Amino acid sequence: MRPPTDGARGGSRTITSLQNERVKLIRSLHMRKARRDTGLFVAEGASLLMTARDAGWKPKILVHLAGSAANGVARDLVRWAEAADAECLEVSQAVLAKLAAKENPQTMLGVFEQVWKPLPPPDGVPADALWVGLEGARDPGNLGTIVRTVDAVGASGVVLIGPCVDPYSYEAVRATMGSIFNVPLVRAGPQDCLQWARRWPGDIVGAHLRTSADFRSVAYRWPILLLMGSEGPGLTAELSAACTRLVRIPMVGRTDSLNLAVATALMLYEVGRGRL
Repeated sequence: MRPPTDGARGGSRTITSLQNERVKLIRSLHMRKARRDTGLFVAEGASLLMTARDAGWKPKILVHLAGSAANGVARDLVRWAEAADAECLEVSQAVLAKLAAKENPQTMLGVFEQVWKPLPPPDGVPADALWVGLEGARDPGNLGTIVRTVDAVGASGVVLIGPCVDPYSYEAVRATMGSIFNVPLVRAGPQDCLQWARRWPGDIVGAHLRTSADFRSVAYRWPILLLMGSEGPGLTAELSAACTRLVRIPMVGRTDSLNLAVATALMLYEVGRGRL
């Protein structure tokens, strides 16, 4: 399924009906199957749209509440979308309520094409590269927060290994706070990732509970591939065996594990400490 092509592109028009084909398309993007079939996703809010613009992305569709784009940032974003030949839709409050997230709905949203990158050739990665591999990440909020942290530390990108939550879901995109437009994303099966890792020129660092090596006491060898497993099971035995270093984040309280986004942030700031 692709965006309907029965209307003019590059202009603005008013939509008040929930039965409109564009409205149906955008609503369907709440579902993973529709995002997979169309290759599209939704980013909601002027802040995310400004980040997309500044990162060089171009929307396919821009939706704004009727009367909201008379001036200011909203007007500038509509002009940006029109210059990109996007379809600009001015919608009623009732239509926007069906398109926007249920909590704290925004007055603007954009529809974009998903971007997926290939695994970077190991012999071509820069000496200061820092990639994050997430195996079996399940929570969209965690994934979005990790993408945001990767952006904050200037890391190279995120590899989603095996079955993972969709980074282009509404919840994940929202949690990135716009970093979805700055951070390269890669999808890889476990075996493809293992073959890629075997040629990695620096350290492959795995966060693991069954090791005594404190993550703060290691001299890491760049470039770095940081592997993080899902909450609970952690890294599989196969990926753990591919690591050149297994480290742990010490804990002295009663819990034996950390939230995946928190653990990944701690690891990223520690391994990247020298350049931060």
